[in-house]
Amino acid sequence: MTDERILAFIQRNFRCRFLDIIMPIISAMGNVGGVWLATGIAFCISKTYRYYGFILVGTLLLCGLVGNLSLKPLVARARPCHRYPDYPLLITRPKDYSFPSCHTLASFASMMVIWAANPIFGVFALFMAILIAFSRMYLFVHYPSDILAAMVMGVLMPWSFLLILARLYPFFKRLSRQ
Repeated sequence: MTDERILAFIQRNFRCRFLDIIMPIISAMGNVGGVWLATGIAFCISKTYRYYGFILVGTLLLCGLVGNLSLKPLVARARPCHRYPDYPLLITRPKDYSFPSCHTLASFASMMVIWAANPIFGVFALFMAILIAFSRMYLFVHYPSDILAAMVMGVLMPWSFLLILARLYPFFKRLSRQ
């Protein structure tokens, strides 16, 4: 019940014409991890940040695998806009499940990698991640618990990716010798 109360609070107290225009744009920046994938590719091109670029792109792939392909169908939680279909939406009604918010998952995972690469960039990435996460609740497509869980998973995801790489490294090293 707390999820619904928080969403109702956001809808009652934050809805305005300005945010109705801005929030769909902010949310769209997280579609398929777009802004983060572009950052990862830019990092891969840069000599200074190449290492972090590969970690960022790999982490985003892991986020998609864990979030969209595993947890969403496993948990199968209906989105608020599906539970309340008469509520007017500012974006196209998503067809997939709600938990976790993969926009938020990718945003917080990316923020962690960007912060490790450059704390100044990281502050901007944190600001963007928070805006994207809030936009998903503002747009009535995620519950606060979807967002909170995705934030926690996102913070842990880069380390998970690095642990997987550490396990696979000997295998790839053997392959390269053959």
